[in-house]
Amino acid sequence: MEKGEIRLRKVIVHILDASAGVPVLSDTLLDYGSDFGDFLREHIYKIEATDDKKTCEFHKEESEVFQQIQDFVEAGLTDEAFIAASQNAASHLYGIMNKNIEIPQADFVTALFETDMGKYLALLKMDYKSSYTHKTQSDAFGNSNEIIKFRAILPTETQKLSEAAIINLGDFAISMIEKKYEVNGAKTNYFSKLFLKCSGALSPKSQLSIVTRAIDTVQKKYFNDGEQFEAQMETKQIIHEQLAETGAVDVPFVLDKVFKEKEAYKEEVQEKLEKYKMGTDVRIEPQAESTTRKFEKQHLTTDTGVEIKIPMEQYQDGEHIEFLTEPDGSISILIKKVGHITSK
Repeated sequence: MEKGEIRLRKVIVHILDASAGVPVLSDTLLDYGSDFGDFLREHIYKIEATDDKKTCEFHKEESEVFQQIQDFVEAGLTDEAFIAASQNAASHLYGIMNKNIEIPQADFVTALFETDMGKYLALLKMDYKSSYTHKTQSDAFGNSNEIIKFRAILPTETQKLSEAAIINLGDFAISMIEKKYEVNGAKTNYFSKLFLKCSGALSPKSQLSIVTRAIDTVQKKYFNDGEQFEAQMETKQIIHEQLAETGAVDVPFVLDKVFKEKEAYKEEVQEKLEKYKMGTDVRIEPQAESTTRKFEKQHLTTDTGVEIKIPMEQYQDGEHIEFLTEPDGSISILIKKVGHITSK
């Protein structure tokens, strides 16, 4: 989904602020201008473009939100049905928020939009931010300028929402982002479990993090310090090569390359992945540069406090960096063929 393809059709905003005692629900569509339209398109695009995004399915028999959206679709996407569905969803979300004070207060924006691929409904929870602005008071003695703190400031275009969902109105598939908050004493993904009542696969970013952590844990368990260092660097190189060549990480291929003939080590990693319901044939396809960027360099920190960043291409070619194991077991790093050095 490209940002320029997003065509907004209907927008409404509801205020979910516990200090009001009740949700302040709008009865009319928002007459949004081009600036606010760009603001919404930016946030919708960010959800689709981030590797924090999860793909989920409704538990249709349990989900109130699904029933409300289905009613909206069956009513022909009319203004009246859109307003009713958004109000019901906002009231349901407010009830969850009101029982769990850790969940931030917010404005709840519902937007119907189209792309060349179909029609979608965006549910955007815009948590309040605090910021300062000026206030001028006038009286018989002149003007008085003050600085005041506003609590209910919406996120800017550059800030990422914590909870939001985009629902395909053709098949009701959900793309969503969320953050855990304390519910009944435990950190919970309330947006999916309590509000939408849906479930699905982990996000690409989470999957990649779980895979690298599982490999690292097994390497630390079976390899000595020197072997760990080399194995961790090799693992990063293998993942970088996969991303550069295919745009994805084929987990079985990575495990075969990392552990070679050590089947027991591979099985131990796979057991750890199964705890997260990740099968043995997982293929991870990250989209965002921020996710893949950390595999573009080797970041090294020595026990003496020296930090080195090595571009993966120079690490791979072997001509610019050499690692030497000394007789006493320590490691020396030789940096070769340097044209000039810049001090920062």
